[in-house]
Amino acid sequence: MTNQTAESVGQLTELPATPPAIADQLRDRVILITGVARGLGKAAAEACACAGATVILLDKELKPLEKLYDHIVAQGWPEPVIHPMNLEGVGPAEFLELATAIDQHFGKLDGLLHNAAFLGELSPMMNYDPEIWARVLHVNINAPFLLNHVCLPLMQRATDARLVFVSDAVGRRGKAFWGAYGASKAAVENMMETLSLELGRGPVKVMSFDPGAVDTAMRRKAYPAESTDGQRQPEDLAAWFVYLMGPDSGHLHGRRTRLGES
Repeated sequence: MTNQTAESVGQLTELPATPPAIADQLRDRVILITGVARGLGKAAAEACACAGATVILLDKELKPLEKLYDHIVAQGWPEPVIHPMNLEGVGPAEFLELATAIDQHFGKLDGLLHNAAFLGELSPMMNYDPEIWARVLHVNINAPFLLNHVCLPLMQRATDARLVFVSDAVGRRGKAFWGAYGASKAAVENMMETLSLELGRGPVKVMSFDPGAVDTAMRRKAYPAESTDGQRQPEDLAAWFVYLMGPDSGHLHGRRTRLGES
């Protein structure tokens, strides 16, 4: 990696306001997305399938997975793969089993979107429940590390792969009461930057994406009194997930990306 590229690592980049075209952008690509039962993950999975990708659907809830599978098939998009997994309760062996199955079926992996996250509790850090702290860190940072560990060899077989972390503004600047979630998102940003430097000019491009305020179940839990009037819906970001997972985002390697205000 040249000095110029290294200097851009961690740079905050605002994406253009106009969503890109997604038609056929991901044709013949195999993309694994975590946390697809609802919200951003569901929207991303549908958009990636619509753009031609074979999507591996990972979530702890089986019924929403099956419903999403049926919807994608009904649309005539590439048949997805369901992989039920509770990120809170698994370790290295289960992730290796997943990677082995991907290897056997596809021989490569073109994209990995780390979307799944656990909010935990909003509490002063001195009062934070240690058990909840550990659970948040396992889902939000340990699980992505373990998934990267087994998937990166598969991604390096692809000609142009993408590794994207869904992040949050509290990962760039601390915020009172956000405890483990904020700390985990800061760790996610650091992991992204570290990987981008280590992977250099190879086939895997790494970046993070802060979607901003979106009307999701997690957002409503964090801000129960907040009005959602005018707030982005998960489907409003669908094209951006395709863009980040696709061939036109390579220049964002190592960058922290976000959308501007709607």
